[in-house]
Amino acid sequence: MREIKFYKTSSGASPIKDFLDGLSPKKVQKVAWVLELIEELDVVPKQYFKKLPGTDDIWEVRVIQGGESFRLLGFWDESKFIVLVHAFKKKTQKVKRRDIDLAERRKRDYLKRKRDE
Repeated sequence: MREIKFYKTSSGASPIKDFLDGLSPKKVQKVAWVLELIEELDVVPKQYFKKLPGTDDIWEVRVIQGGESFRLLGFWDESKFIVLVHAFKKKTQKVKRRDIDLAERRKRDYLKRKRDE
């Protein structure tokens, strides 16, 4: 079983929580449902969770609700935790490089602060 964590900045802010706070309750409910699938299923269908090629091991959580697409980007911490570091409303077919770069920066920040503890 996996556990999903939300990344927090050094000041304690949670970009994922902030993103979810801006969604309607129905959209948040769908995101929560997909995250629950990822935590509980041994094999998660690629339509919900897949590795982004050409990245520093960044994974994409894919959610579609009411004709809108949302993406949450994260990475594996050890083998049982998925740390979500960035979320956005997807408007184009491809994930933009700036979103991937931000996820990779937050991953490095998380791992550095964890190592320094």
